Amino acid sequence: MRDHPRVEATKIQAAFDNVFDQSVVFHSFADYMRDYDVFVYADADPRAGAGPRHLRYRFRHCVRAAVTTALSPQIWQRSLDDRLIHPEQSRELDGHSWGIRWQALYPGMKLAADSAEAARWSRELGVTFHEVEIQTNVQNISLVFSDLTVDALETGYAPFMVQGPAPGR
Repeated sequence: MRDHPRVEATKIQAAFDNVFDQSVVFHSFADYMRDYDVFVYADADPRAGAGPRHLRYRFRHCVRAAVTTALSPQIWQRSLDDRLIHPEQSRELDGHSWGIRWQALYPGMKLAADSAEAARWSRELGVTFHEVEIQTNVQNISLVFSDLTVDALETGYAPFMVQGPAPGR
């Protein structure tokens, strides 16, 4: 059934800790709709000898994804203007500048301790599931998943491309 060895919870949390306080630049289900991807831009880390890079955190077998705002209603009220999605137009406006196209990964990603939902999926499928809480300054993402892969991405990578009619349509 498995196509690769599963990552242990301690290694998953270590992978989360590696990008603490970096930038989430995009997130969505993969184009085949099973796994959930979180794209992180990690600044250079001279201690690790790593330059800046884009990483894809792929949460495999994602059975639940929930995204909620981290912004207050007062900030949302000031952030409805469509000019705020364009960085050059948002400089003079009072509101959240959506056009910066990233959000701070702070306080970061943490595995939930004793997740009832992850335990239920583990029992039902016979595979270990986890729950992660991803907190940023703009959105909070909660995922229930069974495994994690982290891949460095090359410039030009596109998570989705419009190709024509959906198969079978």
